[in-house]
Amino acid sequence: MSERKVLNKYYPPDFDPSKIPKLKLPKDRQYVVRLMAPFNMRCKTCGEYIYKGKKFNARKETVQNEVYLGLPIFRFYIKCTRCLAEITFKTDPENTDYTMEHGATRNFQAEKLLEEEEKRVQKEREEEELNNPMKVLENRTKDSKLEMEVLENLQELKELNQRQANVDFESMLKQYKDLEEERKRRELEEDETEMKAMLEQAQSRRFLEDSDSDEEAAQVPSRSVPKMKPTDILQEDVEPQSKKLKTESWERSVGKLNSKSQLAGLVTVKKQTPGSTTTNNVGKQITLQSSDAGSWSSSLPAVTQPPSAAQGSSLSLLGAYSDSEDSTSD
Repeated sequence: MSERKVLNKYYPPDFDPSKIPKLKLPKDRQYVVRLMAPFNMRCKTCGEYIYKGKKFNARKETVQNEVYLGLPIFRFYIKCTRCLAEITFKTDPENTDYTMEHGATRNFQAEKLLEEEEKRVQKEREEEELNNPMKVLENRTKDSKLEMEVLENLQELKELNQRQANVDFESMLKQYKDLEEERKRRELEEDETEMKAMLEQAQSRRFLEDSDSDEEAAQVPSRSVPKMKPTDILQEDVEPQSKKLKTESWERSVGKLNSKSQLAGLVTVKKQTPGSTTTNNVGKQITLQSSDAGSWSSSLPAVTQPPSAAQGSSLSLLGAYSDSEDSTSD
């Protein structure tokens, strides 16, 4: 399949380009182009203003017998938007601009006219100095005098301004230094006040903490201590914690054995005989401890029970068994 946009053309073997007929067109032929107005202009017929950038359908032609450095110059024809009068302007490659021919006047070109006048004066001066050395010396003398006059005028203006201003630079510098010192002094005072405030706050906090600790120390010994009676030592639990825990677990599983009603018949007090002082002492100790319902199990191993009482009571065997188990485990 052939391509739509081909680059290589086919030339037959008998192709002769000299035989191709040439189209003869006039050199001053015109083309219709779309362009924008290159500058502000005003129509001479009706006075309509045409601003820069307005679009026109213009006719373009090549200017005959006018060339700048081999570049052709083109002329454009436009019509006024109000009266349809014809306006023409052409290119100016020497100044990279456009020049107005007829039909309108160019507006706002004072700067361009000034530049053209300066160029003209400079060109005339160069032509005069080209073959006249005395003219060169004269022009240099004029330039130096003009420069001296400009400097003198500038100096006079400076002195006049200083007289009117009445500005004392030394007083300004002194005032600036005073302001700087005042600012630094104020900053130091603010820093000192902040430091004092922080120290006072820290000291007050420390005083509050010390007073709180003193009050706590004064309140600790002032607590009421319960008074101890001589007989309270008999009610204290002298068993170790592990044994007490085992006894409590046994009481929860089997039952409580140290109630007063149950232990009332277990302890028998022997009558005192002249020869047995140790037994009476033990009996008195048992009697005192049996009055307390919670301390029988701790004092039971120190009692020597009669054989008849031990055989007749199953509870006594059970109490002895539990106590021996606790003593062996300890």
